[in-house]
Amino acid sequence: MRKVKWGVLGTADIARGQTIPGMQQAVHCELHAIAGRQPDKAEAFAEQFGFRRAYGSYDALLADPEVEAVYIPLPNHLHCEWTILALRSGKHVLCEKPLAVSAQQAEEMFRAAAANDVCLMEAFAYLHSPFVQAVKAELDAGAIGEVRYLESAFLTGRRPDTDIRLRRETFGGALFDLGCYTVSMALWMLGREPDEVRAAAQFSEKHIDLYTTALLLYHGGAVAKLDCGMLLPEGRLDRFLIVGTEGSISSPAEFNQCGEIPYTVTRGGVREIRTVTVPNNYALEVEQLSRYILGLETPHVTEAFSLMTARVTDRILDAIGYRDGGH
Repeated sequence: MRKVKWGVLGTADIARGQTIPGMQQAVHCELHAIAGRQPDKAEAFAEQFGFRRAYGSYDALLADPEVEAVYIPLPNHLHCEWTILALRSGKHVLCEKPLAVSAQQAEEMFRAAAANDVCLMEAFAYLHSPFVQAVKAELDAGAIGEVRYLESAFLTGRRPDTDIRLRRETFGGALFDLGCYTVSMALWMLGREPDEVRAAAQFSEKHIDLYTTALLLYHGGAVAKLDCGMLLPEGRLDRFLIVGTEGSISSPAEFNQCGEIPYTVTRGGVREIRTVTVPNNYALEVEQLSRYILGLETPHVTEAFSLMTARVTDRILDAIGYRDGGH
């Protein structure tokens, strides 16, 4: 069976804890190369996960002619630079969310993909989940009528200001780190860009949003309310609720949860709990792009969707004054 030879550009925690274990489960993925700016760390990853080669620089991995696809888990501010370098090296790219720090950057990245005849896909692992697909199918089938209200929230505990997720120079903050989930969930379920965006945020002394809330308003009456934050005393909060003209769908499931995932459909006063079996979402996203490279599928997370997500994120950033250092 033909497998795609993958390289990983970086030794970030999400690569070690989530994506690389998922890659190990993907049927059409071969762990070919790992690169890190600390050679000993790259060697340790290679030994732990079974990569055939370890490189002490990102450039060296991109120069490897056997690497067909690259996964990029680098900090937000490095996504555009290294994605474009990888694309120009003729590699397909799976880049961690958020794909870019602006819609302008995202457009530049996709232009580079087209110019080099390779695929760029944003790594929204949860969007590959059969659970998310089942809920979307319910909406498309009219199970709760026309959507009027969608609520999506993702909140975690407060991180120290030194954490890379809260550094301004790396484009940290609640919206970039957590809000990309809530924004993408709303756009995935509603299937279109909002007509109006309103938002407010609470900023840290370092001018990073610790909490952002946004309203996406649609002609016809639909509203999406999005909340993201790094301010809980402990634990985390993931949830969504979708209310339509004829019922509602809700679930306590986390975005990237696997296992037996329940959701509740309420219609005409009758509540029905439905359950979906979900494997490793990170394995699903790597397998999906691998199958695209092999000519077996089209990208699940499309260029059009990623660009729409980037545009809406820009509109929220403008509304809260993020680029001006916060209100």
